[in-house]
Amino acid sequence: MTKKRLGILVALLMVPLFLTISCCSKKVVKPTPTGGEKGKQEVTAEKKGVQEEGLQKKKYPGIQGEFMESKYLKDIHFDFDKYNIRPDATAVLKKSAEYLLAHPTYKIQIEGHCDERGSVEYNLVLGERRAESAKKFLVNLGVDANRLSTISYGKEMPLDPRHNEEAWAKNRRCHFIILEK
Repeated sequence: MTKKRLGILVALLMVPLFLTISCCSKKVVKPTPTGGEKGKQEVTAEKKGVQEEGLQKKKYPGIQGEFMESKYLKDIHFDFDKYNIRPDATAVLKKSAEYLLAHPTYKIQIEGHCDERGSVEYNLVLGERRAESAKKFLVNLGVDANRLSTISYGKEMPLDPRHNEEAWAKNRRCHFIILEK
């Protein structure tokens, strides 16, 4: 092989390496709330990861697959035998919608839960209605419905296993998990 061909071959091998290195070190510039050129801040890949703090991998016992929870997706609670969104839950869902709109690739599952009173069948239907109610609320706030799925666990997965009103109030809820980032 001649020196000229060897030089061309080395150059061809170095171009992809150079492009890979230069692409990975790019910085994203986002405007700060003050705006303007002076008000811009640089966000590196490390800083972007900080925005996703609060994600925690979890697994349900006896159920296949992992999911993630975020401290920014809070449970909402329901009154006994109801599936309408309470006034205190609207503020929680609005913050959840903001978080989901800021993370447009996340796919969420909304879990409907009930307290232990009532039949298994009745609570599965009530849990589904609660999850669908929360989904509809989020969709009305601009979250794409294709990113949201629902499931009902009825009374089968209580948050608090005690048998009193305080425990029952905790168990009447919708819980949000992240299936995909």
